[in-house]
Amino acid sequence: MTTSWYLGATAPRSIEIEQQALTRQDQLTKPQGSLGHLERLAVRLSSLQGSLTPQLERVSLAVFAADHGVTAEGVSAFPQVVTQEMIRNFSRGGAAISVLARRINAQFEIVNVGTVDEMEALDAVLDCRVMAGTANFCQQSAMSSAQVEDALLVGCETVDRAVASGAQLFVAGEMGIGNTTPATALACVFLDLQPVQMAGPGVGLDASGVSRKAEVIARALALHQPTASDPVATLAAVGGLEIAAITGAFVRCAQRGLPMLVDGFITTAAALTAVRINPTVREWMLFGHQSAEPGHRILLEALEAEPVLKLDMRLGEGSGAALAVPILQAACALQNQMATFAEATVSEAG
Repeated sequence: MTTSWYLGATAPRSIEIEQQALTRQDQLTKPQGSLGHLERLAVRLSSLQGSLTPQLERVSLAVFAADHGVTAEGVSAFPQVVTQEMIRNFSRGGAAISVLARRINAQFEIVNVGTVDEMEALDAVLDCRVMAGTANFCQQSAMSSAQVEDALLVGCETVDRAVASGAQLFVAGEMGIGNTTPATALACVFLDLQPVQMAGPGVGLDASGVSRKAEVIARALALHQPTASDPVATLAAVGGLEIAAITGAFVRCAQRGLPMLVDGFITTAAALTAVRINPTVREWMLFGHQSAEPGHRILLEALEAEPVLKLDMRLGEGSGAALAVPILQAACALQNQMATFAEATVSEAG
């Protein structure tokens, strides 16, 4: 894989099939538009898969995990060791995303991009550690230029495995104590917003904790002066290893022609980063839900995204996206299996 592989062309979607799918939706035995977002999802998937009968039976779900040096600044309600403890929980099948992955019969793997400590061999866990957690970005760049390139490549290789296995949809989850802080920092740079506008409670901060998080991010941005015009350098300065890997995965999905379903605040920050790196990646993105993290709505609006669900979730792990998968599958089934007015000999509206 050459350096800057992520700048390569993305796969084209079929505008012709999209038009055919729109026509078919109007011919099905229902008032036009009556299935709302389900119709739009089916048409988009038709266009991405180049088929009037899109299929989502084979889902690849990868949870990317890593630690963050910025936790030393007190930006999380949980201790850093929880990252490794949750990786073990994912492997044993006891986490929410483990349950949901089984529920949708997904191909499930956990990708360790950079826990602070090495971990023992675990079922379904891939050791892809780039470094022992990021550095504290209030003091230095979170990653070197070489390390961010390596993390992006971890995501690329994860998607290549998914494509090789026949995946029809890719879902990325994340685990990393403190990772709402780098996600917020990236959003501030790419959307030209102040940390106080984006910082939220994550998984348990009180109001003073949110204020501290915003102040920490402001210090980091003042130190590094990252710019939206150089997204990879910004990712290295104030990002996270798992966020970089997800960014690389999203770019690779678009290059390989694999639709992706984006989860919550962290993965949407990665999605925005991917789009800033390679704008045509956006065409391959679907969005699972709008989380309860306040900044998520801002990210979704910036990406002109229409999420499938809104359940006030804020867990991460890929959980909201996993819950949306059956709805996407239902959208496909409705387009594929409903009769047209002509086939059912049903009179159309006058």
